[in-house]
Amino acid sequence: MNASDGSPDLDKTAQLGAPSYVWRDGQERRLRMILDAAGERIRGDVLENGCGVGLYVEHLAAYARHVVGLEYEYARAQEARKHLADFGDVAIVNAAGESLPFPDSVFDLILSHEVLEHVQDDRIAVCVMVRTLRPGGRMVIFVPNRGYPFETHGIYWLGNYHFGNKPLVNYLPRTIRDRLAPHVRVYTGKDLLKLFERLPVRILTHTVIFGAYDNLIARWPTMGRLLRSTLQGLERTPLRSVGLSHFLVVERV
Repeated sequence: MNASDGSPDLDKTAQLGAPSYVWRDGQERRLRMILDAAGERIRGDVLENGCGVGLYVEHLAAYARHVVGLEYEYARAQEARKHLADFGDVAIVNAAGESLPFPDSVFDLILSHEVLEHVQDDRIAVCVMVRTLRPGGRMVIFVPNRGYPFETHGIYWLGNYHFGNKPLVNYLPRTIRDRLAPHVRVYTGKDLLKLFERLPVRILTHTVIFGAYDNLIARWPTMGRLLRSTLQGLERTPLRSVGLSHFLVVERV
């Protein structure tokens, strides 16, 4: 898809991101990472802050006592409710990530999956998530890495939004990069960790991961699988610095 007509649907995609509608190898891999990071906390009360249409909520519900999915976009929240109507102890809440409508210290695990880059104030969103974590609870975060050679959220050019992966945008000086992609943040490791300064948490894991490249594999299976294997192998080397996403696990102390 490559469109540049500035239509309302494209503008909404730009501002809010495009949720996952299909569960594939990439989502399955990240679910395993989430479960490993959570440990026994997955058996408790879980929040996905920014749940889209509810795919991760659905899979987390197989383990947790209770799962809440929070989604800012009303239509997506309604779609998630419909999708999850028959799934156990699950609730979908329509609200903003900076104003979670929950008391203090109620969740054992919070997932924020490629969401912080879209909220109006990411520092406030992080503070509020920490507030709602129980002591000993953990937060698992994925956000885009500025070192990745492509801006995956598209760009604005001459007033029009152009969807798709745009090369080298994130390597431009930030003032220029942010003019091209004002709708989405991108993070260095320092940017991400700064959000947690002076908060009652400790960092358990911080690394950078590559994607699963499911779309490429669907079109060119052999080449796509070779690319996936090669790039994910780089996660064990300093070249992970050009990976797709930061993976951060913090624990409230």
